[in-house]
Amino acid sequence: MANPDHLNMLQQGVNAWNAWREWNSSITPDLREADLIGARLSRANLSRADLRLAVISEANLSKANLREAKLSRADLRLANLRGATLSGATLWEAKLSSADLRFANLRKANLRKANLREAKLSSADLSEANLSGLKLWEANLSRADLRLADLSRADLREANLREANLRGANLREANLREANLSGASLVDADITNADLTGCRIYGVSAWGLKLNDETIQRNLIITRTGDVSEITVDNIEVAQFIYLLLHNQKIREVIDTITSKVVLILGRFTDERKAVLDALRDELRKRDYLPILFDFDKPARRTTDETITLLARMARFVIADISDAKSVLQELRGIVPDLPSVPVQPVIIASQDEPGMFDFYRPYHWVLPVHRYDTPAQLLAELSDRVIKPALEFRATAAAAS
Repeated sequence: MANPDHLNMLQQGVNAWNAWREWNSSITPDLREADLIGARLSRANLSRADLRLAVISEANLSKANLREAKLSRADLRLANLRGATLSGATLWEAKLSSADLRFANLRKANLRKANLREAKLSSADLSEANLSGLKLWEANLSRADLRLADLSRADLREANLREANLRGANLREANLREANLSGASLVDADITNADLTGCRIYGVSAWGLKLNDETIQRNLIITRTGDVSEITVDNIEVAQFIYLLLHNQKIREVIDTITSKVVLILGRFTDERKAVLDALRDELRKRDYLPILFDFDKPARRTTDETITLLARMARFVIADISDAKSVLQELRGIVPDLPSVPVQPVIIASQDEPGMFDFYRPYHWVLPVHRYDTPAQLLAELSDRVIKPALEFRATAAAAS
């Protein structure tokens, strides 16, 4: 039960309460099970207060200080908590349905198993909060800061997460069916075993997503709200590419950029060789190319082979440094025989002989004569005439012949 003296002080009004708190900063207010229905507590200092099982429904707590308050199992339905400070607060199993938490600070708050159905949480700071098992069905979380938040097993059905920041959030096993994720950041988020069926994902940022075969990605809507036609895909990571494919002008720009700018660089990634490759990449950038440097100095795997082939198909030409060649020659086997339109310009430091296995590539005329260089500086100095020019001339000749 609540301490009657503390409850009596709170009932005297916010000004009297805040003054009492200031003069008695060492006291932890005990307001357990208090009846505060409809109370006017705007800007009240309730930091560290014990409000477990309190009934605070329909109360006005806008801009109140509830930092580190104990609110587990409290009834805050329809409460006005707009702009309130709830950082570090314990809201375990709290009833917050239809509560207004817009712009509230809930950083590191414990909202495990709380009920936030239809709550307003737009622009709230929920970063690093524990939201595991949370009921957020139909909640408004647009533009909410949910970085690193634990939303594992949370019920987010039909939730409005438009432009929410979910970077690094834990959404394992979360129910996101028909949620609006338009413009949301899911960078490095974990959606393992999550259900995204019917989510609206126009403009979503999905770099570095963690997912598995059990992540449900059916009927993801990639068009804007209100578009005449609604287009769906079944993979969030390829959604943007599919969207571009459907908008010819944009995809033409993407394809033109790729085919005219990308240069794939292959080589060994020992300290000595990587320094050469890095210098080569920097020089190509200065010449307005988009160099892709991929570390192949590791055991070949099917996924690696597929990645190399895909990158080669996008490239204008390939530069292969066959100095100290090992896996590079194996990677070329996945490119050369099947891509006659992509010239490969081999380079090698002059102090080395061409590897014996390189004879395999001589019959392919799109593998250009090997360019030998004495120093990295010489390679860069001769880059235009001895590396780029032969590759571009081959492309031009092949295009004219076709």
